[in-house]
Amino acid sequence: MRVAVVIERLALGRGGVESAACHLVAQLARRGFDVTAVCRVADEPAPERVRVLRLRVPGIWQPLRLLAFSRAAAGATRVGFDLIHALSRTRHQHIYRAGGGSHALYMERAYTLPALQQLSPRHRAILAIEKAVFSDAGQVIQCNAPRNAAEIANRYGVPPQRLALIYNGVDAERFHPAQRRIHRAKLRQALGLDGPVALFVGSGFARKGLDRAIAGLADAGGRATLLVAGAGDSARYRRLAEQRGVAARVQFLGPRSDVEALHAAADLFVLPTRYDAFANACLEAMASGLPIATTRENGVADLIEEGVNGYLFADDFAPAFALLEQPDALAEVGSRARQTALELTWERHAEEVVRLYERVAGRAT
Repeated sequence: MRVAVVIERLALGRGGVESAACHLVAQLARRGFDVTAVCRVADEPAPERVRVLRLRVPGIWQPLRLLAFSRAAAGATRVGFDLIHALSRTRHQHIYRAGGGSHALYMERAYTLPALQQLSPRHRAILAIEKAVFSDAGQVIQCNAPRNAAEIANRYGVPPQRLALIYNGVDAERFHPAQRRIHRAKLRQALGLDGPVALFVGSGFARKGLDRAIAGLADAGGRATLLVAGAGDSARYRRLAEQRGVAARVQFLGPRSDVEALHAAADLFVLPTRYDAFANACLEAMASGLPIATTRENGVADLIEEGVNGYLFADDFAPAFALLEQPDALAEVGSRARQTALELTWERHAEEVVRLYERVAGRAT
């Protein structure tokens, strides 16, 4: 089967959809598929036996880039492929991976005035593509979690036969509890950490709920440190930490490529997100044996049994930080979180994608 995997940026080290695309094409190639990654940018050499087709589209002004990439991808994949699988926001494909869930729902939860934000050219372009794809009876929608499938079905009237649930995968060797023996003491010393540590990883601090994390740290009291890794407007949140009296207990690390080492240094992973279709950062923490505390607005919540393999909270995250006073209980929850994550490897993910390909291509056995 000749498969085109459409992804705007092919980059294993960037996390999220870019990393997912790299894992997917590598797994497909190992299974004998004729795979081409159709992209605008490739940050590193493609996995073995994977061709890369780079499209020349404008790289400036996101609305123009988004629409130009969608048009260019449609033209490049019009002939020569048995199946087109898009992981980026594009209009024409056989399978569309709704990795971000519903953008319309995200706007309602992430913005105070979503109607005003919809006037933005960027949001208008994304919403137009989303509506067209979800209304196209010829496309299958791949969802990362049951709640995402339900939300898309309810909002756009997508029938069940067009929805395919396939959980994201995780590299359980890179994200492994054994990293604690390698990195924990050294990194904690380098960062000057003494006492319990909570870790926040995510870019786009407002949507990911960093304000809730800082407020929870302050309200819980104690001596815990909050490590913040990711890209965002750190100045705003530094001011918030100062206002809440916890500036000395919040460290902003910026984007990091050694997240597995940060897991090793931490005792709890917190992500008080306002909307996440499925936060890969949570699954990576679970694979590392790190207990997670997140919200029900995160698709990962579908994997969580409260207090057994993770914790779920609403706006108030002070109780999450209070858990740091129970290290033995946290360790048990982290161990069970690891067992949950072991069921969600990239190998399993690829197997389910292949079954979807066979169904969509009319080759199911």
